[in-house]
Amino acid sequence: MKYFCFIGVLTAFSLNAIQFAVGQDAPPVIDIDSRRELFLDRFIIGELKQTSLKLHTPQLMQPVSPARPHGHYATVLKAADKYQFYYRGDTQPGNHWKKGWEQYHEGEVTLYAESKDAIHWTLPRLGIYKEHPTFPQGNVVLQDEFLVNHNFTPFIDTKPGIPQEQRYKALGGLAYQPHEKYKKIRQKRGPGGLKAYVSSDGIHWKKLRDKPVIPEEWGKYFDSQNYAFWSDSEQAYVCYFRRFIKGYRGIARTTSKDFINWTLLVEMQANLPGEHLYTPCTQPYYRAPHIYIALPTRFMAKRGSATDILLMSTRGGNRFDREFTESFIRPGIGKAGWANRANYAAIGIHQTSPTEISLFLTGGRRYTLRIDGFVSVNAPLAGGELVTKLLKFKGSELEINYSTSAAGQILVEIQDASGQPIPGFSLKDMKPIYGDHISRTVEWKQGSDISTLAGKAIQVRFVMSDADLYSLRFR
Repeated sequence: MKYFCFIGVLTAFSLNAIQFAVGQDAPPVIDIDSRRELFLDRFIIGELKQTSLKLHTPQLMQPVSPARPHGHYATVLKAADKYQFYYRGDTQPGNHWKKGWEQYHEGEVTLYAESKDAIHWTLPRLGIYKEHPTFPQGNVVLQDEFLVNHNFTPFIDTKPGIPQEQRYKALGGLAYQPHEKYKKIRQKRGPGGLKAYVSSDGIHWKKLRDKPVIPEEWGKYFDSQNYAFWSDSEQAYVCYFRRFIKGYRGIARTTSKDFINWTLLVEMQANLPGEHLYTPCTQPYYRAPHIYIALPTRFMAKRGSATDILLMSTRGGNRFDREFTESFIRPGIGKAGWANRANYAAIGIHQTSPTEISLFLTGGRRYTLRIDGFVSVNAPLAGGELVTKLLKFKGSELEINYSTSAAGQILVEIQDASGQPIPGFSLKDMKPIYGDHISRTVEWKQGSDISTLAGKAIQVRFVMSDADLYSLRFR
């Protein structure tokens, strides 16, 4: 197993989460409150004994709707009563920037689809713009916004107190390349950069202001999907965007309190030597929003510009955790997945059944995973252990997401700060857990109530055999 840890700056959330025990040499106690913790990083992992972190591969599902949306830089949002899919289209089918950079971007539009289940999609006739023969369904939500429609990326704003007319927000735009031929275009069209838009319903959009909120000098050249969202853990808007870093396509980030004024960019430590990361695709995970999951596109310029999807995570700051450097989603069998820039993950990880989440890729492809099932702590049949770091929690029960074989099992022990079993919560005080559950409450002989341990420094020991542990949460 390869493990890469990029040293970075702790966020306010990270600093608040780690509280140091009394005594100069005492180990830190991590306050996880009642937050769900996944194993995308080693934030709560103290020791792995004959166990390892296992990357799980999403499964490709066959398209089921002839109206499935496609196109680069797609975004899937979940509103109260529907799913909303945004993707790029061109007024001239087959158009290319090599035929003329200005006319190419002038012809881009943002298209829209809806679904009740994120599986079967319809293209609504919106009637916002005069009908265009290339889009007979009339599902255009934005056009005639030069450069913006290349990568228009919306989100639903969850910041408390946001007025209804700004419940949806979006960023879009490009930067001009530093060549003489672009100077006249810039003089005619105005500066590049990321411009901000707002909407009450995600369909009818207006500019927040004419001037870009993130300047074009930061992007070099923003020609990717640049996503923003409100972060409860950081109490700020966060934007991850594409930037050239030391000659390679990389990722930068910035934050804002008002979506207009943004902090100076921070270049993320993410790329391996010689590696291009084409899209940030970084977003809060809906069941653990303090953890941001990134699904960037790895761009192989010397292999016909072939692309695949990686899995990274971050809790803020300037580092991504890359426990795995291998591909998360491969290009697939056949020529389609190996074409030039054929694989981009969409923004949006959504639950599509009681047990699965869906991810979306270029061409309307949908992949599924078990809920929380990106990475697990995996034990062989011979057995192994996970011992957490010292934790402090709120709640009265311990919930786990796990799976075992018919022969496998999991035993759970809660230990004090010195690593000694707490009476009533030792291995001998419980029956083995086996089966397959997204949400299972751990019980000992005396029951599941652990409220007497809340607020104290404890660590949890999992003794496992032919089993996977995907997440845990005190509730």
